[in-house]
Amino acid sequence: MTAARLARRWRIYVLEARYQFLMVLREPGFAIPTLLFPLIFYLFFGVVMGAGSFSVAAPTYMLATYSVFGVMGPSLFGFGAGLAMERDSGVLLLKRTTPMPAGAYLLAKVAMAIAFGAAVVLGIFLLGAYGAGVVLYRWQWFALAGVVLAGVIPFCALGLAVGAWSRGRAAVAITNLVFLPMAMLSGLWIPITVFPAALQDIANALPAYHQAQLALKIIAMDGGQPTLLHVSVLGLQSLVFLAVAAFGFRRAGTGAVSIRPGGMS
Repeated sequence: MTAARLARRWRIYVLEARYQFLMVLREPGFAIPTLLFPLIFYLFFGVVMGAGSFSVAAPTYMLATYSVFGVMGPSLFGFGAGLAMERDSGVLLLKRTTPMPAGAYLLAKVAMAIAFGAAVVLGIFLLGAYGAGVVLYRWQWFALAGVVLAGVIPFCALGLAVGAWSRGRAAVAITNLVFLPMAMLSGLWIPITVFPAALQDIANALPAYHQAQLALKIIAMDGGQPTLLHVSVLGLQSLVFLAVAAFGFRRAGTGAVSIRPGGMS
């Protein structure tokens, strides 16, 4: 592939990511809750009520877990509800008629999730540092941000699976049924140690739990399970979600996730 062709392909990817981001910004029903809800929750539970919570270290614990919560939203809804509605409205069909690679569409949504997630994480970090008095080493701030933002991979894969099997009007409700219970049961709002044993077992099967444990390891507040366990579970679950999504698209007769030379198929 020549340099000029590579440059043209790169421009397609950048433009699609830009348009995807602008499109989401123009949807206040998505942008505002995605950006503000995690910040409001952390402000109330981590800053205002943090001092009287389950531990003096609660604001630091919640800094990690609410950051994971903040990344889950744009990842799940961007792919789950967003993709389903774009498919039902005909946007996906229109894109398939263009020479745009399928990878550009998918990576644009991932980039959008990272951008929104980064904005939420930055906001929570500022609230934690200046509102709740959270003190971490500089490397911990950067490492925590990196680990949390890496969560877009399994969450986007899960959102893709939801979007592949949901209709546009039902996708938002279905995504919420995945999003909110998983956040609660994974220990993102309160530690799973306060849950009954049966609910703790459920938490171990959820991607948000393992992503949160990786984040908590950075600040030495995790449950003590091996890092390799969490990474392996998240990797395996991501592959399963992608396989479920691919089967869902084939079943629906749309090739939104398949790639052929020169365009979407």
